[in-house]
Amino acid sequence: MPLIDTPDGPAWKRRTPKELYVKWFFWLIAITIIAYAWKGISDKTIWFFVQDAPAQMVDIASRMVPPKFSYMSQLWIPIWDTLNIATLGTVIALVIAVPVAFAAAHNTTPHPIVRAVAIFIIVSSRSVNSLIWALMLVFIFGPGVLAGTIAIGLRSIGFCAKLLYEGIEEIDHTQVEAIEATGASKAQQMVFGIIPQILPTLAGIGVFRWDINIRESTILGYVGAGGIGLQLSGSIDTLAWTQVSVILLVILLTVIVSEWVSAKVRGAII
Repeated sequence: MPLIDTPDGPAWKRRTPKELYVKWFFWLIAITIIAYAWKGISDKTIWFFVQDAPAQMVDIASRMVPPKFSYMSQLWIPIWDTLNIATLGTVIALVIAVPVAFAAAHNTTPHPIVRAVAIFIIVSSRSVNSLIWALMLVFIFGPGVLAGTIAIGLRSIGFCAKLLYEGIEEIDHTQVEAIEATGASKAQQMVFGIIPQILPTLAGIGVFRWDINIRESTILGYVGAGGIGLQLSGSIDTLAWTQVSVILLVILLTVIVSEWVSAKVRGAII
């Protein structure tokens, strides 16, 4: 029975037979979809390997101990490249995302067609994973940090622009109207009425996305886009599990530090 608000306070209401049939009909559809999806996965799964997976995990874990800490000397430059990929990619995304967000917001877009194009850019960016961007860009620019940086930037544009244009649409319009009443131009209304209101949002989005990009950039090297992922790929391919454990520890430490920095900066902004 659903709980509804009444003048006397919350009260239970018995569902009608029609409501019950509709409810159970949708439950049936949901269960059917789940069962069909599970059958599709089950038919394409080799269950012998799944049964053997625990033993394989224990075997690999035993090969990763003790970590080869002497390998750390070869990881400083790759981890620095990873940080640069995340940072520069985030900057590129923010530079592009700001005008795209203003073009996508209802209250700042110059024309519906411009808004449609901006929304298309946002959706396109968010639809393609950073690994796929990196894989395509490696073929265009060749392997290295440049491909990884652009891949992170392209992936981040949609994320940043979507959150920012939603923030633009939620601004306090009375401030803009007050500035407009003074005879200010559209550009002046933008500079003095809108931008000051969204600056904290923009800063928060930038820091949050940078934190996400740190995580994503650690694996881009796996497809040749530079960073510590390149060392991870090479170590796994050569079955150097003691090196893999060191790389994973470095990635974990990097993510923890980035999370701490991100939390501190967001706390200072908010």
